[in-house]
Amino acid sequence: MSDRPSPRRVAGRLLRRLGLERSRPQPDYRYVFIVTYGRSGSTLLQGVLNSLPGYLVRGENRQAMRHLWEFHRTAVRERDRQRTGRERRGLPPGGHPPTDAYYGIDEFPVRRSLAGIRALALDTLLRPEPGTRVTGFKEIRWDDEDVAAYVTWLRKVFPGARFVVNTRSLDDVAQSRWWADDPGARERLEAVEARLLELRESLGEAAFHVRYDDYVADPAALRPLMDWLGEAYDEERLREVLATRHSY
Repeated sequence: MSDRPSPRRVAGRLLRRLGLERSRPQPDYRYVFIVTYGRSGSTLLQGVLNSLPGYLVRGENRQAMRHLWEFHRTAVRERDRQRTGRERRGLPPGGHPPTDAYYGIDEFPVRRSLAGIRALALDTLLRPEPGTRVTGFKEIRWDDEDVAAYVTWLRKVFPGARFVVNTRSLDDVAQSRWWADDPGARERLEAVEARLLELRESLGEAAFHVRYDDYVADPAALRPLMDWLGEAYDEERLREVLATRHSY
């Protein structure tokens, strides 16, 4: 018997040296994402959620997950295209041979891809800490026309994911520093908000709508959100969070 270590053992040693050893199985988390546009008070809402025991909601990442979505759906589309091509040519089902130009893509593992993307996001973007029960992020860049398809995919990556849609008086938003120099800001914001509210409706019980103007005026406006999340309503804690400056 050879004393040479197996390729798997050699690979494991190399990964450990590089700090890239496979992640251990992740605990089951619940997921919540804040969906909104810029200058809507979303960082304050992020603070509200992070004040809940066991919540860790990260800030914006410029929709880094969309790049992973593009990777995943490109591979799935090409897998399907190649499988359809085999059927049209009357070839038997099965993977392409090594001599084929598209060798391997017709066997792209969809479930493994989703699980790997979830593990990557947890290890890098979300980074849950000991005691974390619920994790996610807030993002202001949901203005693409294909946002519904993207969110459908996010729900596959993060099973049971829930979405908090946050809106604010568009007149106030349009006059903020981000939008004040844009003469078409009000019109653009109306279009984005309409799309996000349509998304909220399509998600049913998986989404909840809150209004910044309501909860900054009265913390009790957040009680329905707490009920939806299944968390206790603590007005004293919420008043403390709302009185703390967030973002800029």
